[in-house]
Amino acid sequence: MFPGVRSARLLPAAGIAAAVALLPACASEGSSSRLVVHAAASLSGVFTEIGHEFEAATGATVILNFAGSSDLLAQLQAGASPDVLATADEPTMNAAADAGLLASEPVVFARNSLTVALAPGNPAAIESVEDLAGDALVVVCAPQVPCGAATLAFQERAGIVLSPVSEESSVTDVLAKVGSGEADAGIVYRTDLRRAVDGVEALEIPDEVNVTTSYPIALVEDDGTLAPEFLEFVLGGAGRSALAAAGFEVLP
Repeated sequence: MFPGVRSARLLPAAGIAAAVALLPACASEGSSSRLVVHAAASLSGVFTEIGHEFEAATGATVILNFAGSSDLLAQLQAGASPDVLATADEPTMNAAADAGLLASEPVVFARNSLTVALAPGNPAAIESVEDLAGDALVVVCAPQVPCGAATLAFQERAGIVLSPVSEESSVTDVLAKVGSGEADAGIVYRTDLRRAVDGVEALEIPDEVNVTTSYPIALVEDDGTLAPEFLEFVLGGAGRSALAAAGFEVLP
């Protein structure tokens, strides 16, 4: 199913951002105690928490790089070599596999769905998803980003056509514009509202027109035990608890 995967190994299922170290990186490049994880922007809160827990459990230093999934793929194609990749959709991960950039079969570990973030005070008086097609200033993710592709599918299901004032490279950027009042509303994931600034509210999208996206994770480099341990940590009890607490749908 993933012909480009290097030495595929099934694991148990249970713009460009700068890398951010969770703890001071005292280990040298390539050290077995240093782990680099590239993850979708919508995972920033929960993967930061999981990274801290993994550091406490192993003594490793985890370095996280968050960006839109399409940007993460572009980084890999340009030569970046993280140990682990987690994207906000399966097509982006499949593209990485097809290009021979992965060292393991991807595993879906969580799901998410869309919601509408409303600017503080709801200045455009948006009360339904149909109102988004009016005069409100709406910001969305770009079509090549998973949240952008999901937004297009939502529009088709809802029978509305949005005229966004901007298309962003990640949900983080969409949320920032809504929170600052630059936009009246933005299409983000449900989990993103938990990290929004005070005053940002959610307008729920009806289930019959909403879109769910799956999050896969895979190894990019498998030179030791640390990367597989992190992947299993995400899939295990600690990771699942953190994901559920952050509002993600975790798989059985």
